[in-house]
Amino acid sequence: MADYQLIIIGGGLSGLAAGIRAARFGCKTLILEQHGLPGGLNSYYLRQGRLFETGLHAMTNCAAPRNKHAPLNRLFRQLHLSRAQFDFHEQIGSEIRFPGCCLRFTNDPAVLEEEIARTFPRQVDAFVRLKQQIAAHDPFAVGPWRSARDFLHRQLREQALEDMLLLPLMIYGNAEEEDMDLSQFVIMFRAVFEEGFFRPGATMREFLDRLVDQYTNYGGELRYRCPVARICTQSGRVTGVCLENGQELRAETVLSTAGLPETIRLSGWPADPDDFSGRMSFMETISVLPQEKASQLGRERTIIFYNTQAKLHYRRPTDFLDTSWGVICFPEQFIGRPTGETGQIRVTNAASYPLWKDLAPGDYALEKQRQTRAATAASEEIIGNYQPSIVYQDSFTPVTIERFTRKAQGAVYGSSRKIKDGRTPWPNLFVAGTDQGYLGIVGAMLSGITMVNQHILR
Repeated sequence: MADYQLIIIGGGLSGLAAGIRAARFGCKTLILEQHGLPGGLNSYYLRQGRLFETGLHAMTNCAAPRNKHAPLNRLFRQLHLSRAQFDFHEQIGSEIRFPGCCLRFTNDPAVLEEEIARTFPRQVDAFVRLKQQIAAHDPFAVGPWRSARDFLHRQLREQALEDMLLLPLMIYGNAEEEDMDLSQFVIMFRAVFEEGFFRPGATMREFLDRLVDQYTNYGGELRYRCPVARICTQSGRVTGVCLENGQELRAETVLSTAGLPETIRLSGWPADPDDFSGRMSFMETISVLPQEKASQLGRERTIIFYNTQAKLHYRRPTDFLDTSWGVICFPEQFIGRPTGETGQIRVTNAASYPLWKDLAPGDYALEKQRQTRAATAASEEIIGNYQPSIVYQDSFTPVTIERFTRKAQGAVYGSSRKIKDGRTPWPNLFVAGTDQGYLGIVGAMLSGITMVNQHILR
């Protein structure tokens, strides 16, 4: 007899959402998390008494409570959570900055259209038609891969505008290099440009605490520091998991949120994990400054997406870090969000996992210092000098991401090959999260819910 009806590998947002959904309907559920905190890619850590969030710049898919069909409100309904329990703050406004031009956008889609009319007046009518095409496209319909770049170029015929629209969408949810699948583009366009950015009122710690409480209140079990060594199979079915301490747990169904390469490795799936490893990873540099200085640099901007080259090249760099494009986030620049004595600047740049992985420990520390300085200097070219005002600074690389999330090669958005129905060679082993195909915080949680609805509750 099985110990559990459902075992979920990974206590990130996808795993927590799946756990809540299953436990809510009486499914005896266990979440196994290899670390001492929940959240996975979107968690937190403490340094010198300060809390630093990982992953979260902002949540996408902002929606008013009355919009019942919006992904955010669908998420709350599925988890039986009241929106009133969560204090949300919308972005003040963000910016896409390229050589010689800039586009501003907020959670009001009309602002971006006005900005395009100002900066690219010949393309504004084509942009309106583009939005109509996006509204008519079903991104969840089964179909072949289609190029988002080709789609944009047919509509707009303006390389700079096409690249400017792609940059935020790629950075917030694209596992592929240089291009992205049209369906993924449509999902991210709606999430970023039509619904927009917001964030929880407190920190990621409080947000995660509420999700964990909801899960355990429904009777779900969550074990920390329990890495899975193997997914057990017999006679063509999964029978459970074996932990690294040797304990074996039996389950009727297993749901993995550890990514395709790790799921392949754990289960003995007849495939090469390297064939499914993503290439896009990042280094993030977090600087703590006096709040007054951080606000001055932010100048009423929540996030800046920047590119300093004539053309956007979204790909794994040939050096440790590519500072020619990236993201600069001001976590305090959300409407109505309270501030303290200090503020943060978070800078994210594409990084090469193989180069970081090959470094010896002493060389790794020195290279991290060097690249942290490079990321800081590149961001200062965009927002102004702040190095002398930094009171504390920390950074993490693709190696850190892989170690704490088990995402192969630190690939934040997982494999470029997604399994949209979540199925594997075993009829009772499923995948959820980034490699199932829903990206972003809201998307990751909806992925876990969808897989439970389709494969477990039925």
